[in-house]
Amino acid sequence: MPSISLEFFPPKTDEQRATLEAALPKLKTLKPEYASVTFGAGGSTLSYTPDTVNHLREAHGLDAAPHLSCMGGTRDEIRALLDQYKAMGCKRIVALRGDLPSGMASYGDFRYASELVEFIRKERDGWFHIEVACYPEVHPQSEDAHADLRHFKAKVDAGANGAITQYFYNTDAYFRFVDAARAAGITVPIVPGVMPIANYTQLKRFSDLCGAEIPRWLAKRLAAHGDDVESSREFAADVVADLCRRLVAGGAPGLHFYTLNRAKATLAVCERIAAA
Repeated sequence: MPSISLEFFPPKTDEQRATLEAALPKLKTLKPEYASVTFGAGGSTLSYTPDTVNHLREAHGLDAAPHLSCMGGTRDEIRALLDQYKAMGCKRIVALRGDLPSGMASYGDFRYASELVEFIRKERDGWFHIEVACYPEVHPQSEDAHADLRHFKAKVDAGANGAITQYFYNTDAYFRFVDAARAAGITVPIVPGVMPIANYTQLKRFSDLCGAEIPRWLAKRLAAHGDDVESSREFAADVVADLCRRLVAGGAPGLHFYTLNRAKATLAVCERIAAA
């Protein structure tokens, strides 16, 4: 198996906590390098992420890496979070621009992830390994691919150690993006983000929001399974495992799985990768 990492979101309800607790023992069998925890819940709060990070570390022994978004946060709030994460023993942070938290009218003290990376470096240089986001199929708010690459380079120049991509289902998009990044002088590892497919309707909703393309052939094949959930999942796991194998064979430094706090779809993909 290649090196893998897992992404979770902070549960807000008892039901969500139970779902995550049921998934964790199964996903831990994959021996992830680390587990990242997204920022708040839809960007709505500063407290859910630290609680989840601490739980993953203390109760489950995972090297948990918090996502940190600059949207809506002041320097003092972000500095306090950095102190909290350092006290927990966290050595890795995923620094993002993020979305403006619901109910907040102000962007906060930072507008761009590159400014957040620079701040983390200035405040706690040498302590945190900083991951940032990048977009093989171009950020939905970016003017064009060249501007998108410039924004990525700005984050790396500010001190990022590595990058995790938005998910995609076209390996050419990843490899062409990596080639363009290397040509621009970006040398950090670029780890592909992988979204296992458990529910096509949910995937389509996510993809519409984040700008990730679902290839027409894949959408048509998934739709063709109709209400046959099991055959749809088997087909989806085969497709995503094949994607992963091609990425690793082409030089991807690892795989970052968006688990959505469930085990089944991610395990199905990883079992196929291991069996190949």
